[in-house]
Amino acid sequence: MTKKPAKATSVPALEKAFEILDFITKSQMPVSSATIAKELSLARSTTHNILQALTNKGVLYRDNNHLYSLGSYLLYWAGRFEVEKGVVALFHELVAGFEVLTPYTVTLSTLDFERGETVFLSSHTGSSAIDFAFRRGVRVPAVFSATGKAILSQCSFDKVVAMYDEFPMPMTERGVASFEDLSAEFDGIRQTRLSLDDGQLRLGMTCMGTYIKSQDGVRLGIAVSLSDSEYHEYQDVIGQALIDLALRIERGLGFHGG
Repeated sequence: MTKKPAKATSVPALEKAFEILDFITKSQMPVSSATIAKELSLARSTTHNILQALTNKGVLYRDNNHLYSLGSYLLYWAGRFEVEKGVVALFHELVAGFEVLTPYTVTLSTLDFERGETVFLSSHTGSSAIDFAFRRGVRVPAVFSATGKAILSQCSFDKVVAMYDEFPMPMTERGVASFEDLSAEFDGIRQTRLSLDDGQLRLGMTCMGTYIKSQDGVRLGIAVSLSDSEYHEYQDVIGQALIDLALRIERGLGFHGG
């Protein structure tokens, strides 16, 4: 029996807000609420409410003549997008210069602090590829991933605990099982700057990770994925190379702090 395709989620107010934003973006001059409502066949009250909400957030700007144009908050979004693109480009440029790391899969990740999840941004795939989906946008519980642990170790522990209603269910038999055990791992990360996923995401795969500092704090991390045998044989030299790569990325992002 085949499953019916899931219906796309529709949020009418959000769709109308995007219609309004698209219309204003295409307009050569600032436009009035009445013009927007007429051209988009929207109720005036609905148009007014959406315009008011977008203006209050700075997404739109209303001048003294009550005409609307795009607001400055959009520059914040655009800036964050450009920063992320720049980080990914910098990551690929620099990792190519580390011969110790290039044979392996090296990942760049960030952290969703609301959900306590590692979000993969990009990866360099070497010849010793690991059978695991390190695609952009893939999410895993941060407490089990090397980059997630590295980033979380730089937060206050109360903040880490507050991210979860309860401790996540381990993904493998090797997974850290409690906040107490996680705190002990954080102590080691703060001493060495290296975190470890020793089969916690996938048995047979060991990931070493570290964090990346920037002017915005610690929001990024990198990790290298190894077979268990590769980890035991090369952990010291690969760990140092990973830290050196993180420091190079930090300097490339303009961070020169301690």
